[in-house]
Amino acid sequence: MIEILPRINELAKKQRVAGLTREEKAEQNMLRENYLRAIRGQVLDTFSGMKMMDPLGQDITPEKVRHLKEIKE
Repeated sequence: MIEILPRINELAKKQRVAGLTREEKAEQNMLRENYLRAIRGQVLDTFSGMKMMDPLGQDITPEKVRHLKEIKE
């Protein structure tokens, strides 16, 4: 996903300097959505792998996180 960052940055710079054509604006929006989708997926993967423990060592992981973990598996 990092391979699309240079193109996203290139289009952002061109937008500031000279503006974008309709096609470039559509490409920029598509690239940004793909990037955000990938980042959100990474965050959910990290979050679903979390386990919370209290000072006594008991699992107090919220039900929502447990549910995400079950869906992932």
